[in-house]
Amino acid sequence: MSPALKAYGLAMRLLEPLAPQILRRRAARGREDLSRIEERLGRASLERPGGPLIWVHGASVGETLSALPLIEQIGRERPDVTVLVTSGTTTSAELLARRLPPFALHQYVPVDGPAAAGRFLDHWRPDLLILLEGELWPNLLRQARARNCRLALVSARFTEASARGWRRARGAARELLAGFDLVLPQDDASADRLADLGARIAGRANLKLAGSALTWDPAALAVLRAEIGRRPVIVSASTHAPEEQIADAAVAAQAGRPLHLIAPRHPDRGDQIEAGLILAGRSVARRSRGEVIRPQTDVYLADTLGELGLFFELADLVLLGGGWAAGVGGHNPLEPARQGRPVISGPEVSNWTGIFTAMVAADALRLAEPGDLAPAIAGLMDDPGSLQALEARARSFARGLPDVIQETWTLLSPLVPQCS
Repeated sequence: MSPALKAYGLAMRLLEPLAPQILRRRAARGREDLSRIEERLGRASLERPGGPLIWVHGASVGETLSALPLIEQIGRERPDVTVLVTSGTTTSAELLARRLPPFALHQYVPVDGPAAAGRFLDHWRPDLLILLEGELWPNLLRQARARNCRLALVSARFTEASARGWRRARGAARELLAGFDLVLPQDDASADRLADLGARIAGRANLKLAGSALTWDPAALAVLRAEIGRRPVIVSASTHAPEEQIADAAVAAQAGRPLHLIAPRHPDRGDQIEAGLILAGRSVARRSRGEVIRPQTDVYLADTLGELGLFFELADLVLLGGGWAAGVGGHNPLEPARQGRPVISGPEVSNWTGIFTAMVAADALRLAEPGDLAPAIAGLMDDPGSLQALEARARSFARGLPDVIQETWTLLSPLVPQCS
């Protein structure tokens, strides 16, 4: 074992007794689910079904939602297999409770202490771990491998910052990456960084390119359309502070007084967002309180989870968050594009560089600096022909993507044991 992994293992063994106290403090700040703290300590709250079990892990919302099409593919191809999905955030747990198919289970990922990892693995006995994007937890990975669990790193996004950190412990990185049976990075840059650290690259797979259009409740759509009437609707989706203020100032400047529907990435920020909008003189209705959209409503604050497909269906134009907030790196532009919605985003989209570059090159998406957002909106909303053409190109781009899910499953399926 590398010196770095030995030092890490010793440190985690010493720190692990403090984990319950740390987790309870995080729960008091809303960062953990107090009722499920035991899962974070490796104590399962569900029984393990019989038969093969595939463990899929993603850190938070983006990673786990990107895996849903792959999970559904597993269910179609291997109905004898149980899928266990783990994540680390309360928001991801709430969304997965609504979105996971019946054959899939959710648990919080345990902390990476040796005892917690061991309890988790002894209970669930996974046959295959599909690790999404690139969280390399040494205790979980090494103990899984010791229990003959196959390992796959899929849709891996390995930034230069991550690579720089692991290069300082190159021996540890090489040892961990050598344990993977399959490594499928998202892009060439991630592949090069992972290969430099010792990974055996088998191809490319970006799960965020996959998926179908989001769903919505037709009855809810009819109610909202009746309330909105003939007003145009601009949806600001997956926003972070200060994007609500940036977007709303741009929308307020538009002719025709469009309704601004804001669906923040973290709905628990609703009170904070509402206060800022009211200070700016805007009339706000909140979905979480069941408030009705009236003719005088300027902003409909859609501070709920799992309804983004509904809000996209209402949109004449989508302002996609994450690109105007420092350190976020953008969000998935394919979600609104699959519903044929034209999109404007900010320029800070480092997590999605390849997709944004391709969509901009195809004129299927627009980027705008904060100061240019109001005229960018006006250029589309005041020209229906341009808006409809952008909408058509967005839909065409999304439909023309390769079948990433089938290609990925073809590589993963040999790692899944057959029922005896």
